[in-house]
Amino acid sequence: MNTLSQLAPRSSLNRVAVVLAIAGSLSACYVLPIDPRTGQPYPPTVRDGYVGAQVPLQITAVPVAPALVDVRLYPLNTQANKGGLLKAQVFDNNAGHGTFTVSYLGDTLQGESTRVDANYAAFGRIYQQVLGSSLRSFNGRRGIANAFGSKGTNAQCEYVITGPGSGTGVCLFSDGASFQMHFGG
Repeated sequence: MNTLSQLAPRSSLNRVAVVLAIAGSLSACYVLPIDPRTGQPYPPTVRDGYVGAQVPLQITAVPVAPALVDVRLYPLNTQANKGGLLKAQVFDNNAGHGTFTVSYLGDTLQGESTRVDANYAAFGRIYQQVLGSSLRSFNGRRGIANAFGSKGTNAQCEYVITGPGSGTGVCLFSDGASFQMHFGG
């Protein structure tokens, strides 16, 4: 005959066995939270302790959008004073090249602008013709711009980019007009 005291140890053993069996059966399971909107499991995160198949992070380079840069040309000599303050525009493709447009004495001159490296041998010639032969240093990215109009006038410019979207330069027109260039904010 079993007494209550004899059943207690056996009953405790049964409870322990049941708990171990349940724990053992759950150890290989992983509970996935389900998104109620889609019915699909939420994507696992490292924070959740899931270190399954890792999807490589894909970084796509976003090309810099072309920019329209407003340029102001201030007259430096008597011939340039005839045209007054000029407003030009550069459509910069942000890859070292762009288009250059300026209106001058009833003509629209159109051309291009190109950034050049520090070894570009001809850079500084227009600066010298417009501002004189004093020594100057060019700190920043350099560029040239040229434009031609239907009435036969042309412009040659040199510029230095001194900050994000800003810079200075000079322009010499074929009729002898000299301008100092400012652009950017």
